[in-house]
Amino acid sequence: MTAYLDEPPNSQTLTTYDREHMVLYLRLLDSSRDGADWREAVQILFGLDPAIEPERCRQVHDSHLARARWMTEHGYRELVRTSQRSP
Repeated sequence: MTAYLDEPPNSQTLTTYDREHMVLYLRLLDSSRDGADWREAVQILFGLDPAIEPERCRQVHDSHLARARWMTEHGYRELVRTSQRSP
């Protein structure tokens, strides 16, 4: 499992952390779209037990989901620009 922070960096630009956790963001978006319970998602995606640390688990889940949503609205533009520059 890839190492993660309790909260992703809060930046107005794409970060290295964002690039390293792109698959995690996509999986979070999918689980949210599918109506999965956040407790199940945090257990599967982060390997955390929400029965033991419910507040931390909720924060980890919600902050990463918020960043994933930011990526769909803003961060993807940097990815597109970068890919257009590459041969």
